[in-house]
Amino acid sequence: MLMIARGIITQLRIGRPQPLPGHRMLSAYRRQPVAGPVTVHELGLDGDQVGNTRVHGGPEKAIYAYPISGYDGWRAEYPDLADRFVAGAMGENLVVDGLDETSLCLGDVIRCGTAKLQIAQIREPCSTFAAAMATTRMVKAMVRSGRCGWYLRVLEGGAIAPGDGHDVIERPNPDWPISRFTPIAAGKAGRHEEMAELAALPGLSAYWRSKLARRLLDQQQ
Repeated sequence: MLMIARGIITQLRIGRPQPLPGHRMLSAYRRQPVAGPVTVHELGLDGDQVGNTRVHGGPEKAIYAYPISGYDGWRAEYPDLADRFVAGAMGENLVVDGLDETSLCLGDVIRCGTAKLQIAQIREPCSTFAAAMATTRMVKAMVRSGRCGWYLRVLEGGAIAPGDGHDVIERPNPDWPISRFTPIAAGKAGRHEEMAELAALPGLSAYWRSKLARRLLDQQQ
């Protein structure tokens, strides 16, 4: 099998809803590492739950991955908060080494263990993220920096364990690394032609297709 890019899953994490200080809803944000293997189905990892199903979870946010290298950037930017930036601090399911938002593209098809996944969209920070980090500074910082991680849909179920690969086996959109998309998602960039191209990308989530279509319509008015 052709391998376009290769990463390794250093941790596999699942969680159940529990209180977060300063947050009115239960959240599964504080996911804990498990040894695995863990079964993967359409809605994510077996045993992993979501607190607020209105904005979290679902087939196009089935699994959340975050690069271990992203924590280096956070610690460098916020040395006073360095002790908070450890694996799992972003609420991720997969802690990934060797790949990040610059080396992965929207729509990439990923082999993880015996499961086949696809990058559907980026993570957008919210009040849960601010509550978990105990500061609102992180919300704008994630948007600005692009250290957002990526959500995966499940194309084929299977099982994943720590030490398995996070390997890109298909790349339908080589011109669209996540790092190119993040400033457009934040509303900081994006020509009409770019957004039209984005809205038609294979593998992009329905949420972002709809959001981009609305932006394109607004530009025409």
